[in-house]
Amino acid sequence: MVKSRLMALLLLAAPFAVGVPAAAQLRVDITSGTQAPMPIAVPAFPTGASAPTPAGTTVELGRQVAGIISGNLQGSGLFRPLGAGVFPVPGVADVQRPQFGAFRSAAAQALVTGFVTANPNGTLTIGCYLYDVFSEEELMRQGFTVTPAGWRRAAHKCSDAVYSRLTGESGYFDSRIVYVAESGPRTKRVKRLAIMDQDGANHRFLTSGQSLVLMPRFSPVNETISYMSFANDRPRVWLYNIGTGQQEAVGTFDSMSFAGRFSPDGRTLLMSVTRSGNADIYAYDVGSRRSTRLSSSNAIDTSPSFSPDGRQIVFESDRGGAQQLYVMNADGSGAQRISFGDGRAGSPVWSPRGDLIAFTRMVGGQFRIAVIRPDGSGERLLTDSWQDEGPSWSPNGRVILFSRTERNGRTTLRSIDLTGRNDRRIPTPLDASDPAWGPLLR
Repeated sequence: MVKSRLMALLLLAAPFAVGVPAAAQLRVDITSGTQAPMPIAVPAFPTGASAPTPAGTTVELGRQVAGIISGNLQGSGLFRPLGAGVFPVPGVADVQRPQFGAFRSAAAQALVTGFVTANPNGTLTIGCYLYDVFSEEELMRQGFTVTPAGWRRAAHKCSDAVYSRLTGESGYFDSRIVYVAESGPRTKRVKRLAIMDQDGANHRFLTSGQSLVLMPRFSPVNETISYMSFANDRPRVWLYNIGTGQQEAVGTFDSMSFAGRFSPDGRTLLMSVTRSGNADIYAYDVGSRRSTRLSSSNAIDTSPSFSPDGRQIVFESDRGGAQQLYVMNADGSGAQRISFGDGRAGSPVWSPRGDLIAFTRMVGGQFRIAVIRPDGSGERLLTDSWQDEGPSWSPNGRVILFSRTERNGRTTLRSIDLTGRNDRRIPTPLDASDPAWGPLLR
């Protein structure tokens, strides 16, 4: 009882609220990138006394929570965690009264600390605190009561809270990635849908590999994924419910359908449908199961993506003679070309912020990840590798996920931020392609 009261007192009267002192000014500038990431201390989270849980002891969990937070912050490219092993494990009393001198001596500018405790009802409480080391001010606190299986999500939520407080933008760590896992010889490739946390943890396969699958995309509002399947030698778009495993084909098209992508409210699915060798864009109402043709030309129109407000659609088309990007109204009217210059442009996807469109720029046989404004201005290349393609935005619109084909033929998942300076690999157990970043978990 004494330990439980102590943990309750640590979280004070509003355990799940974020407190931000008005005078606190510690902030990471992310508008132009950072050459020197902020040094931030993330020691192991203490516990009043080690207690066993189905996920491990609370001492072990305290170390692992700190490790996940460090990995998330370091992966953003904006922070340089000093690590859980640099400092002695603080005691529970140090959570609210940190020994700031030790952290200042290590040149840490910020401190992330907290605690892990096992509750009598089998749940865990994980506290998360952020301090400005030099002013010794508390910048943020949050508490999470979770099942033992949910401790990783609590660590991601703590990371998001720290990231948000120090950058002024929402985080993206409590999210998932769906992609195509590839295995087998090049002449007989097995492709399965797979899903995992954004850091590669909790990996699992969604399909068996009996049918070829491509282009998985998350619904922004529920546990649904759209994807293209070649089941029964009939290529078409399917829906997959992550929670139940239920699958259903989209529409009754008598030809190939592909490149499905949801509207911001999840009610409409955009896709391409081919007829007589020509591909046009259709809008499929998920509720009524009715489809509406949006584009009508003698060209190949594909890869549609809604703007965040649902009013416009960006897509790729060869109607001008070469594969380029176009923007049209949501009803299919007013199509305007926005990409020019050398090389082809394809696989566009609108940023959640609405200010940029990420796409694949193809020049001289090599693929690059690029961004462009919706009006066609400000095009920039973000990557300079061999074959980078298929961009997908993080929930906060700050990071882009994509697949890379190495010169040895291996395919990997990568991410890069809008500065183009933080190119990092996302771990997967097999070769990986066609990634899609899901929304923040609810």
